[in-house]
Amino acid sequence: MRRLLALAAAMAVLSAGAACSAERSGPSGSPPAAAGASSGAGGTGPGAAGGSLGPPAGGNGPEVCAAAQKASGAAVRTYVAELGRMIGAVGANDSATAEAARKRAEAALAGWRTALRQQSARATDPQLKTLLADLASEVGTLGTDVDAIDEEELDELQQRLDQLCAR
Repeated sequence: MRRLLALAAAMAVLSAGAACSAERSGPSGSPPAAAGASSGAGGTGPGAAGGSLGPPAGGNGPEVCAAAQKASGAAVRTYVAELGRMIGAVGANDSATAEAARKRAEAALAGWRTALRQQSARATDPQLKTLLADLASEVGTLGTDVDAIDEEELDELQQRLDQLCAR
């Protein structure tokens, strides 16, 4: 039961970040033009203390953000679904299905990490470049041990990405 609760918490953190990112994007995947000017002015989120985020991502930031957010959303959905299948299969003593789901969850993480690294390499904005590299590193520490997932760290990184990309 504890593992199911941990999975639910991880799913909420990961999918909320991806969903929020998608909601703030316009139809083309870039941030809406009118939004953000007032929404990020308070600087109240994690990483915003002392104005450390500064202005929104410049250069090719909107394109990089859209690609990173799209990759994150797809990977999170796959990762969470496969973790759920794995836990269900373990509960049903179906080791073959559990192992297959574990491999698919790990593949989703690897793809997500690769996409974040690629977008970090593409980014011309130094803050966005660093943040995507940090997020890729954190994703790299994830695995299929639900109890070991650091939801708070992932949430903080996702919030920083949302702030930098949504303004």
